[in-house]
Amino acid sequence: MSTVIDDEVLRSDRVENPHPYFRLMREQDPVHWNEKYRAWFIHRYDDVTEALRDSRFSSARIQPALDRLSPDQRDERQPTYDILMDWLVFRDPPDHTRLRKLVSRAFTPRSVESWRSRANQVVDETLRELGDQDSVDLITDFAYPIPAVVIAEIMGVPPNDRDTFKEWSDSVMVLVFGARGLEDRRLKAQHGLMELASYLGDLVKFHRRHSEENIIADLIAAQEGDDRLSDQEIVANLVLFLFGGHETTTNLIGNGVNALLENPEQLEKYRKNPAGLTKPMVEEILRYDGPSKMEVRTIAEDMSMRGQTLRKGDMAYLVQHAANRDPEQFNNPDLFDIEREPNHHIGFGFGIHFCLGAALARLEGSIALERLLTCYPQIAPNGENPHWIPTMLSRGMESFPVSLGEART
Repeated sequence: MSTVIDDEVLRSDRVENPHPYFRLMREQDPVHWNEKYRAWFIHRYDDVTEALRDSRFSSARIQPALDRLSPDQRDERQPTYDILMDWLVFRDPPDHTRLRKLVSRAFTPRSVESWRSRANQVVDETLRELGDQDSVDLITDFAYPIPAVVIAEIMGVPPNDRDTFKEWSDSVMVLVFGARGLEDRRLKAQHGLMELASYLGDLVKFHRRHSEENIIADLIAAQEGDDRLSDQEIVANLVLFLFGGHETTTNLIGNGVNALLENPEQLEKYRKNPAGLTKPMVEEILRYDGPSKMEVRTIAEDMSMRGQTLRKGDMAYLVQHAANRDPEQFNNPDLFDIEREPNHHIGFGFGIHFCLGAALARLEGSIALERLLTCYPQIAPNGENPHWIPTMLSRGMESFPVSLGEART
């Protein structure tokens, strides 16, 4: 086992750019025991996709995490874990199969397409608010507001409540994605999560009495035989949708603009054919520097991979960012190529846990990037570096200062 590279995944330079580190790990120690995190890190495309298919890599990691806590810690964190245990992403079959069948009824292709018109309007409204400002924070002023408004509208949240959602969404990120400084922020974050769950519970009760067209109504109506979702299951997965609907799309937009500005020849190529290149460009962003850095699993039984013995109960990080730049799968993997074909990335996962909201994120990301780059042909870095968020599982920026230049009317 290699000892050349240290185990600090969130070292500051690796937060800013994790790809050189992941490349070395993929080459030198693709199935690596990380002593700092007491977990396996798996880096090669074939191994990651195999793990995502393999039932021995269990997604049901909430109860094992709860069991490892002291009695006092368990009592303190039980309310959070009660919600997380009902998330689709933390369930294995057959529970996962049942939940996904019901929840997916709210994410049919027809449903997602019905959100296109409003997503277009939200993007245009956000661009109008940018106006002729020269310097803006792309995250705060553009990438975050768009999915925040869209997901709130899809959920039937009144406009005057939407500002509160950012705080609640940030609370979920602290509890789930492992932000640095976690211990100091956990209690405040849990309080925010409880407020969110209470609010969503009231929304579910309201929509049981008042029929409207939104995702809550779809989840209430979802039925498989005689089986329906409980209010607790609906609330828990609305929390998941809120977080995924905000953070994933925000990071897709921010990371995408960053990749384009760092590769101006690709941006120029895109400007010549936005209609034909928006779709493959979004897929390349998801491969090259996507919102999801890695996924976590628990080993359900002793097994071997590349000569390493993974024991029951071990944690395993499946590093999508490393897999998506594996030269065994992608030609010139460190090259950002918006015409890449084929592009079988795993930016939204793989197998039974493939991201249920992928179509919505692609829809919002495509519209936002196409409109932004068309409206501001002179967009450029403004000399300040982006501020990347130091989280294990996600890849995104807290701030991204850019110069817009003159708006095209």
